[in-house]
Amino acid sequence: MITKGFKLGMMLQFAIGPVCVFIFTLGGNRGLLTAELAVLGVAIIDALYILLAIFGIASFIDKEGVKQVLKLFGAIIVAIFGLHIIVGTFGWEVLPNLSLFNGIRTENSFIEGMVLTASNPLTILFWAGVFSTKIAEEKLTRSDGYLFGLGSVLSTIFFLTVIAVIGSITRKFLPVSIIATFNFTVGLALVYFAIRMFFKKA
Repeated sequence: MITKGFKLGMMLQFAIGPVCVFIFTLGGNRGLLTAELAVLGVAIIDALYILLAIFGIASFIDKEGVKQVLKLFGAIIVAIFGLHIIVGTFGWEVLPNLSLFNGIRTENSFIEGMVLTASNPLTILFWAGVFSTKIAEEKLTRSDGYLFGLGSVLSTIFFLTVIAVIGSITRKFLPVSIIATFNFTVGLALVYFAIRMFFKKA
């Protein structure tokens, strides 16, 4: 069951989204270790969302008013990250390095990975749909669901680690000007993701 979850998770990873783009940029700008901390943060939130989907919280989120609020929240978070990267190419900051919790700062890649992933709580609806389908087709038990979810989380860690490695390699041979241009483009891409997220029909 873990293998099935991993295979499905890998197929989903190829639908490149804001988190994947962010991890690549992080690897290029701050190195592999920093990017891996962000990957860990992403995996934790993914695991949490999968658990919530299994526990059936999707029925609450599926309410129209709740979906609209979450969609707005998610779009704002992703847009802020995008703008932060864009203005960062000019040496400015949108997210000042302020302490959040006892020494944890906004420059902490682990926290950044968690926040960016958590910016789309509607992911729970997707996972709820996946588990509903699997339960109907294969008559999964609750324990099977956990194993399937574990496989999906492992695929996230594996795929994003590969992305982080590729990103960290680029910083070794690309000129600073090229990296800055790429960062600016990535920032624009995140803003685009945010706009698309906001206007996408629930």
